[in-house]
Amino acid sequence: MTARMEMDMNPTQPVTVEFPRFGECSYVEAEVIEFPWGLPGFPNLRRWLALTVETQSSFVWLQSLDDVNVALPTADPYLIFEDYDPKLPSYAVSALEIENASDFTMLCVVVVTDAAEEMTMNLFAPIVVNLRSRKARQVVLENSGFSVRQAIPRKAESAAPVAE
Repeated sequence: MTARMEMDMNPTQPVTVEFPRFGECSYVEAEVIEFPWGLPGFPNLRRWLALTVETQSSFVWLQSLDDVNVALPTADPYLIFEDYDPKLPSYAVSALEIENASDFTMLCVVVVTDAAEEMTMNLFAPIVVNLRSRKARQVVLENSGFSVRQAIPRKAESAAPVAE
């Protein structure tokens, strides 16, 4: 029985799932982040969990519930790039029903090379999560000047996600 099937039967019941990367994990429906529009490269994966690993405290893993083999390392861009100041396009604010700054958070996808020699962050297309509704969307910041592959300074790499 899949986790989704168990949730459909009793939405308040904790569900336990075995993830290849993280092992056994329990969650409740209120913790699920929904991507109604999917994610680039993963259009059919709509339900995700935000997981943190004790040894990688600066990073948040987005773990797919639709395909347990997919997990994306992300991080809060403001913790690494203090001068990051994106302007959200109006379509994103409207689609995610964001009313004020406290309604949302942003995560940016982190890319780790195979040899873990360099890590980059996609500042051009942050993931915006409405904290009230748990709906999210990756948003392209047109004409922003932000990079798709911004090198992460070495000081921020101390607890880097492990590439597999």
